[in-house]
Amino acid sequence: MADQDQDLAGARFGYALPVRFADTDCQGHVYFSNYLVFCDEAMSAYLREIGCGWQRLAELGMEFFFVDCGCQFKGSARFEDRLTVRVAVTRMGNTSFTTRMAIFRERSAEPIASGFITSVMVDRATHEPTALPPEFRQAVERYQSGDAR
Repeated sequence: MADQDQDLAGARFGYALPVRFADTDCQGHVYFSNYLVFCDEAMSAYLREIGCGWQRLAELGMEFFFVDCGCQFKGSARFEDRLTVRVAVTRMGNTSFTTRMAIFRERSAEPIASGFITSVMVDRATHEPTALPPEFRQAVERYQSGDAR
């Protein structure tokens, strides 16, 4: 897991966010479940960046469901810390894909948390699994290889 986190330090996409007071608990650090919220926000921003956000997928008659997720904690963030969530799609199957995220304090190379979300693409009308659209695959591959959209 640590090697993947370090690989994500150089991931092309980063999503910056401040830690709000509402993100913290009575101990003064980010409440554990909020790291997954940060990962979800960053994943949505990544998909918009590559041109395959929720609206585009809806136009294609598709959406996806989260079927698995996890988060490992290596440190903590506090109110007013500036964070960057690095994002990359690390696996694309027939109907599913896995996105990994690593959360860094601004100007730090050491992740304070890392996570993943596995999603299954479904038909919007039937909610039955469907193949990842070629547009999605190509957008991920182009973006992560450094090609322009």
